Amino acid sequence: MEVTDSPEYLRATSAAVADFRAALTEFLALHVRTTSFSLGYAPAVMPRDDADPERLHALRERVGRAAGRAAEAPRLTMMRIQVQGAGAIDPIAAWETMTNPKPLPEPDDVLGACDQMLGRLEAMVLKAEALASPAVGTAAMHPLVWGAARRLWRDRHYRQAVAAAADALIANVKSITGRNDVAETALWQETFSERPPAGAVAGQPDKPRLRWPGDPADRDVKTMNEGLRLLAPGVQMTVRNPAVHGVDDMTEQEALERLAVLSLLARWVEACELRTAPPSDGP
Repeated sequence: MEVTDSPEYLRATSAAVADFRAALTEFLALHVRTTSFSLGYAPAVMPRDDADPERLHALRERVGRAAGRAAEAPRLTMMRIQVQGAGAIDPIAAWETMTNPKPLPEPDDVLGACDQMLGRLEAMVLKAEALASPAVGTAAMHPLVWGAARRLWRDRHYRQAVAAAADALIANVKSITGRNDVAETALWQETFSERPPAGAVAGQPDKPRLRWPGDPADRDVKTMNEGLRLLAPGVQMTVRNPAVHGVDDMTEQEALERLAVLSLLARWVEACELRTAPPSDGP
C-alpha cells in the first residue's frame, strides 16, 4: 500500500508540518527581518538584541527536530520553492539557511509553503478516505493469532506468519484440553466430537470436549457445535498444513484471508466451555 493511500499517515504528516510551522514561527519571533537593501546577501533574519541565547538555541533545536519529522511532506505534496540561481528547493530542508549569508528562502516563503502543504495534505486525506476500501485489520484480530504472526508479517514472511498463527492456536487447544497425545487434526476432531467427554481408561488419557455455551438441545447451540466439528479440522487441513508444508510464499491478501479464518476460530474456541467426564465411582 502506498503511503498516499493511508489517511492515517497523511494526517500524521500534516500534524508534523503544523508542528514545524509553529516551531518556526516561535523561532522567528526572536529575530528581526533583514532590510530590503541587503536582501539575498545578508541572513534573512538576525537575532533580536534582547533575545536570550539559550532560548534561541533551544528553539533552533526544536525547529530542526520538527523539520526532520516533516521531511516527507514536500515530496508527498510536490511542494518546492523557486529560488533564483538555486532552482526548485525543499522549503523545509532549507529553513536554516535563513540564518546564514545568502539565504535560499525568505521566512514568508517557508511559512507560505507550509500553508500550501497543509492544504494539499488535507485534500490528499479526503481523496484517500474516498478511495479506501474496507479491510480486515490485522491488529484487530484475536491477540493469540496476531501475536504469533506479527513479527513475521511485518517482515513480509506471510506464509510463515500464517503457519505460526495456526500453530499457536492448536497449541492453545492442547493447553486447554491437556492433550498432546494425538495429531493436530485428530485433536480438533476429538475436541469437538459429538461423543461425550471420556475419562482416563486403561492408560488412555482424559478426552475432554469443547462445547458452545448454552442448552445443547437449543437449535442454535446444536448448529454451532456441529459447525465447529466440521470447521476446526478443515481449517487445520486447508490453512495450517499448506502454510507449514508449502514452499511457495503467499501474497499479503492470501495470508490476510487465512489469518482472518484463524482469528475467527480462535474467538469461537475462546467462547466454548470445557466439558470433562464426571469422576469415576470405581475403586
